[in-house]
Amino acid sequence: MANIDADTILPSEHIQRAVTTGRVSQLHRGNPYAEEGDTFDIDGETFEVVEVTERKLGDLTDEDARAEGSEDLAAYRERLNHAHDDFEWDDDATVYRHRFERVE
Repeated sequence: MANIDADTILPSEHIQRAVTTGRVSQLHRGNPYAEEGDTFDIDGETFEVVEVTERKLGDLTDEDARAEGSEDLAAYRERLNHAHDDFEWDDDATVYRHRFERVE
């Protein structure tokens, strides 16, 4: 367990703000950027990574999309297409869900 830089797990200031407001509670990434038990700080608030799970893009649900700040899976897919040049959704692509919670 380590204290990691928020930029390591959350790739943009926009996402970091969404985490502090509670709108985002997990993030899927192409690689594992943290381990369970790691913590990170945003604006003086501490968050703990409570789960890192290997998954397939095709396994993501509307619930996952909402936990990442999108209305539903279709909106999430569109957001990924917009955010990443040359991105193509592949149901079989491996991703890692990083789920985190505010430390009280």
